[in-house]
Parts: sequence; structure tokens; C-alpha cells
Amino acid sequence: MKTLLLKWNQVSLVRRILVGIIVGIILALVIPNATGITIFGSLFVSSLKAVAPVLVLLIVMSAISQHKQGQQTNMKSIILLYGLSTFLAGLIAVIASFIFPVNLSLVTGASDLTPPDGIVEVLKTLLFKVVDNPVNALMNANYIGILTWAILLGVALKNANDSTKNMLTNFSDAVSHIVKWVINLAPLGIMGLVFDSITANGLSSLLDYGKLLIVLIGCMLFMALVVNPLIVYVNIRRNPYPLVFHCLKESGITAFFTRSSAANIPVNMSLCEEMELDPDTYSVSIPLGATINMAGAAVTISVLTLAAVHTVGIEVDFGTALILSVLSAVSAAGASGVAGGSLLLIPLACSIFGISNDVAIQVVGVGFIIGVLQDSFETALNSSSDLLFTATAEYAKKRKEGTDFVIKT
Repeated sequence: MKTLLLKWNQVSLVRRILVGIIVGIILALVIPNATGITIFGSLFVSSLKAVAPVLVLLIVMSAISQHKQGQQTNMKSIILLYGLSTFLAGLIAVIASFIFPVNLSLVTGASDLTPPDGIVEVLKTLLFKVVDNPVNALMNANYIGILTWAILLGVALKNANDSTKNMLTNFSDAVSHIVKWVINLAPLGIMGLVFDSITANGLSSLLDYGKLLIVLIGCMLFMALVVNPLIVYVNIRRNPYPLVFHCLKESGITAFFTRSSAANIPVNMSLCEEMELDPDTYSVSIPLGATINMAGAAVTISVLTLAAVHTVGIEVDFGTALILSVLSAVSAAGASGVAGGSLLLIPLACSIFGISNDVAIQVVGVGFIIGVLQDSFETALNSSSDLLFTATAEYAKKRKEGTDFVIKT
């Protein structure tokens, strides 16, 4: 058994995950009533979510406390890349919705949701997350609050003695090691997630919304395979696809099945370490990206909002739709932690077209019906982009400095 486990661990993680996917599909088709299998998926996602807040707090504190005066990070470039990608995602979704207009069969079932009243409330929520109690931030996985406290404590500990800094580093390394243990369980966890997805949701309920799904997923794939590679190429002036495919394969697959950017933070942190990126940068950029880098959410908000517009027969000029792409980008970044994710922001976006909240909430209900695929693709795009743009900023900096670099994939 020990020899078998050693050989299994020598196989690349992606191949082991593919085995988990295949086994999950087979089990779902052969023994769909064996609901106990779903516990593996739930435990895997819960483990990632449990370790992520502690990992972010310790690794950011350690990196900033050890940061030497004069050392440069790439945070400005990364935030610019995050913002550009999210805006372009909203814009592409608007264009696609005009080319392929979708009409919805509105449903009920989301009446108990409470969407934000306006952009002011979204930004207010974001500000209150910044000043959240640190214990509360850790308990509720408020990454904006965790990052704020980690940065402040890291700066305050810059003048601490070396033994204190070494203790922080040791704790950070220990949690990182625990993350590797959890990630090694990914094949088993994803097997449970695939089994649960097929047996609980199936695909028959999605057929009525096929055109909507094609537009949504098409926009996300266009972002992942066309727009993001163009952004990478402009910055590093090399063939972007080896890096793009590496990020999609290593980060996107796990994000697709966990459907949680927060749960994928430990995965992305581990990948950054494997790619030998600067820990001073990725320790902040990865958890920040899980909060504000929301290209997939911008696509969802824009497409579903314009589907509502087409359904109720409102004539919209492109200028107003362009405002929607800006609003969807800002909203997605500002309220990514709200329960219900991007779907809860649809009523806010609908309000700029004068669509009533009753109709908008029905559109949210449609979103939940297609959520099994929409949310998976959205999270895969969001999370893999965090890794992609963190690496891109570092390689772009080396190119500008005239330093030779190798893209580790």
C-alpha cells in the first residue's frame, strides 16, 4: 500500500485530478444513490476555506515584516491588470449581448434575497470590510479585512527583533505545508464534487437556458483564450499561451469544481511558489485578486442584465450599455463577498435601465438555475486570472529591466 501511495503521489496533480473527475462521473452514473460520496467534496472545499484565511494573514504579515527598504513589488501593475481585465470582460459581455440578444422565461424563487440598493451601498460595504474586527474577519473569511490587518501588523512588525520575524516565517511555512497536504487530497475531493454536481443538478434543467449559457460561457472563454493572452503579450512580448494554459490547467480546474475563489487561494499561493514568483508580491496579490479581480462576475452581471432588458423590450443605446460595463466591473470588485456572489448585483445593474426589482429578482432566479455551470466557469476565469496577472506583472518588470527570464510552467 505504501509503494502504491508513493507511485500515486509521483503522478502530476492535474493527472490525478482528471482521474478523480472520471471516477466521479462513473460513480454518479453507476451508483447515483450513494450520497455518502459527496462528503469527500464537502470536506475538501471546507478544508481549503478553513486554511485560506490563516494562510493569508500569516504569509502577508511575514512578507511585509521582512520587506527591505527599497525592494520593489509589482502591486500597482497587478491592480491595473485586474481592473483592465474586469472592465474588458464587462465590455465584451455587452457587445456579445447586442450581437446575440437573449430573451428569458422569467422564474420566481429568489424573493428572499436582499440585493444592494445602489453603488453607494456596495462601496460602503467595502469600506466597512476594511475596518472589520480581525477575529470577525478571520471567522467570516473577509479577505479585505484580513489583508488590511495583515498589512498593518506587518508594517508594525518591521522594527521587531529577528526572533519574532523568524517565528512569523516559521508559522507561515507551517501553514503553507498544511496547504500542500490539503491540495494533495484534491483528486478525492473533486471526485465528490463531480458526483454531487451530476446527481443533484443534472443537465436537463439547463436545456431551456441553452442560448443564455452559450453567451455567458462564450464570453468567459473569449476572455480566457483571447483577451487575457493579448494583455499578457502586450506586457511580456512573448507567446502568452504557455503561461495562459498553465494557469488554466493548474488553477482553473480546481476553481471550476470548488466554485470558490477563496477556496482556491491556497492553490494559487502554492503555484506561485512553484513558479518561483516574488513572495512579497503574490502574498498580497493572490488574496486581493480573490476579492477584486472579477472578470467572470462582470460577464455574468452584464449578460443577465441585458437579457432582462431584451426580455422586457427596452431599447438601449450602446452608450448606456457601456455605462453598464463600468458599473458591472466596479460592483463585482466591490461586493464580491456578498452572499449570492455576482447574481445579487443584477438588480443593481437592472436599476439603471428602470427595470423593477420584481423582474430583476426573477432574473436572479434564472441565474441560480444555470449556476451549476455559470458559477463554475466564472470562478475558473477569476481565480486563474489572479495567478496569470501576478506572473505577468513580474515577467513584465524583468523585461523592462532587460533581465532575461524563463516562464516556469
